[in-house]
Amino acid sequence: MIGKKRVLIFLIFVGVFLVAYSIGAETPVSDEEAMAFLEEFNKAIEGIDAIGIFVHNTAIALPMFVPGFGAAWGTYAAWTTGVAFNALVKTTPMLSEIPPLSLLLVSPFGLMELVSYSIGMSRSFLLIQTIIKKNPIKQEIRPTAIEIGIAIALLIAGGLIEFAMIQQFDSDLNLPQP
Repeated sequence: MIGKKRVLIFLIFVGVFLVAYSIGAETPVSDEEAMAFLEEFNKAIEGIDAIGIFVHNTAIALPMFVPGFGAAWGTYAAWTTGVAFNALVKTTPMLSEIPPLSLLLVSPFGLMELVSYSIGMSRSFLLIQTIIKKNPIKQEIRPTAIEIGIAIALLIAGGLIEFAMIQQFDSDLNLPQP
């Protein structure tokens, strides 16, 4: 029975993440905000590699395991990621043809990040529930450690795949013209 409950709570937080991301993707962004975001984004990704992607995503994911706070943090991270997508669409019109959720649901690294973040958010909920019910938190240490390990493994693989796809995309764009 515990397994079914765990899966259900995980799926609820997948939904929470997707809804927050979708709301962020529909949040109006001014031209000035979009340009400022693009400048910051370009600075942040300059010279980034697979390890840099992993470290960035892990820095976002690990706080999601904090009891109570993690679910709120994950929802905020999802919303800001949607806003970032909206800013990219505003500065790169060809992206407007791409449905925002497709980046998460179709790309392998997007799915890995979604699963990692949802594991963290749902574990945060379960931990705060344990604390509120005044149940011993000690019994939650092992499943939490296992889930952190799964999230980190997914983020490592996702970082490698995302970097490989970025390199492929960059090389496709820099092909010499006949």
